Amino acid sequence: MKQHGVVGGGFALVHGQEQAQTIAFGEARADSHQRIDGATAYNWASITKTFTAIAILQLRDRGKLSLDDPAVRYVPELRQVHDPFGSVDAITIRQLLTHSAGFRNPTWPWDCDDSSNCDWQPFEPTRWSQVAAMLPYTHVAFAPGSRWSYSNLGYVFLGQIIERLSGDDFEVYIDKNILKPLGMTNSYFDVAPYFLEDRVSASYLLAGAKLTPQPFNFDTGITTSNSGLKAPITDMAKYLRFLVGDPGNPLYEIVLKRGSLEEAWTGVLPAIEPGQAATAYTAGPHGSQPKMGLGFFVVEVSGHRYIYHDGDQGGFSSELLIDPADHCASILAVNTTDTGAPPPTPELHPQSNTEPDAKTDLRQTLRAILIEQIFQTKD
Repeated sequence: MKQHGVVGGGFALVHGQEQAQTIAFGEARADSHQRIDGATAYNWASITKTFTAIAILQLRDRGKLSLDDPAVRYVPELRQVHDPFGSVDAITIRQLLTHSAGFRNPTWPWDCDDSSNCDWQPFEPTRWSQVAAMLPYTHVAFAPGSRWSYSNLGYVFLGQIIERLSGDDFEVYIDKNILKPLGMTNSYFDVAPYFLEDRVSASYLLAGAKLTPQPFNFDTGITTSNSGLKAPITDMAKYLRFLVGDPGNPLYEIVLKRGSLEEAWTGVLPAIEPGQAATAYTAGPHGSQPKMGLGFFVVEVSGHRYIYHDGDQGGFSSELLIDPADHCASILAVNTTDTGAPPPTPELHPQSNTEPDAKTDLRQTLRAILIEQIFQTKD
């Protein structure tokens, strides 16, 4: 973290039912020099998508839906989308989960013309009606199911399916059915409750030696199913323990059947974005090619399978990495994203899709060290 210019961050390693090993590094807030500790909360960005995928599988296991159901059955507003490849009824929940439905990446396709004066613009759409209003101007970019293309918008649609089938707001459903059962009592969505605000990390963009603060404690609006989770490392270690599994803990099977997790961890199509440079999402160690499962990425290195998901938003970068066979998992969060770009101008709202410079992304280095030196040495 020091080598990569990170202001602050945290890391946890879980092996079976052993006590989690944790690291706290640097500062949560550079201006006040508040130190990172185990209670510091980070925005987990797209790692939130793994919770969304688990919620969809919970509803499937309870007979509420089929993964091959048309998404429009639950979100009829999707009939307004322009699909040049056929009927929008062909787009399934499974394709939304695997980023193969053909929808664009960003949820909000416009941005402010003047970065010094954009406090009038929301960070993300704040209400479903705003997303729905854009659907007549939304098109399907490729034949659904034919290839992979990362789509934040698709996970907003999954959040709507969860809400409409369960009768709960997305945040309430996840809290009741995942966070609370796993004991993740300091986890929540978007803006912190007042009594936890002093534990929230600030976040920064790094360009060369220039550090630019991002707006603090932001709200992801209607896109919370895509990127809205906030939690400390200690809570995320509890999530890791659930993912690693424990046959002696029947609660884990109640949250989600082990067979359903294994289904989610089966790669179904290569995570390749044609014409785009490789990133932490789309490249594995030693040239290995990741595949997309149901909300999780899967990569094989030397015949050994690993599961992962990354997150990038508003200066936060994170990575979840699981070694199912050896019952190991790790979680990383840093509050600094090295964009490799010219120094940014001060922003009045956070950047939704912060893109780390692939050449300096510390997650690639960390992932290789964990896979080659840590995970498979556990017994």
